[in-house]
Amino acid sequence: MNFGEYEYRTTESNHLKGYLWEPVLRRLIQEKSVKRILDLGCGNGAFSKKLAELGYDVVGVDTSESGIAQARLGGHAVRFETGSAYDDLKSQFGEFDCLVSLEVVEHLYSPKTFAANLNQLLKPGGLVLISTPFHGYWKNLVMAITGKMDAHFMALWEHGHIKFWSVRTLTKLLENEGLKVEPFLFAGRNRVLAKSMIAVARKPGIAQ
Repeated sequence: MNFGEYEYRTTESNHLKGYLWEPVLRRLIQEKSVKRILDLGCGNGAFSKKLAELGYDVVGVDTSESGIAQARLGGHAVRFETGSAYDDLKSQFGEFDCLVSLEVVEHLYSPKTFAANLNQLLKPGGLVLISTPFHGYWKNLVMAITGKMDAHFMALWEHGHIKFWSVRTLTKLLENEGLKVEPFLFAGRNRVLAKSMIAVARKPGIAQ
């Protein structure tokens, strides 16, 4: 058994499409200078393909060989490659106007390496959109009172979450790498009980 790989068996989009895609895309289309996007942790490529449908030049990278195999099925204009958030991706793929990473950072042992890579991969003025499950005082309190903590933290999931981020800690991670953090977005339910938060950050400089 390969404990290192999250297995994908379909090209279909997962549950994230229902609540996360719309706010990410809404924010993205505000950036008229964005042409080239890296989807880091693209899974089976469903979101990457959606980006390509909207006219973006997209590269999708994931550690899962089965995910990339599924992503490559069917006609599309996306370049899909196996790779890690810790790899020297810049030497392979160059720089990007935007980097998207949906529900990935909570799985990483070394988020500092991930954040440093973001900075290297972005062009000056480039945009970062990173989503992760939201953790806030009131949401955590509600989960504790209603007995939902085990279901949320998913300790029995083989490929579960190992980092649990707040707005403050995710902001600090990105700012420590010199990225300028903008107001967060929230997805699913209301602001207090949101399913996910979306960090929006920018590399200093002028977008080309």
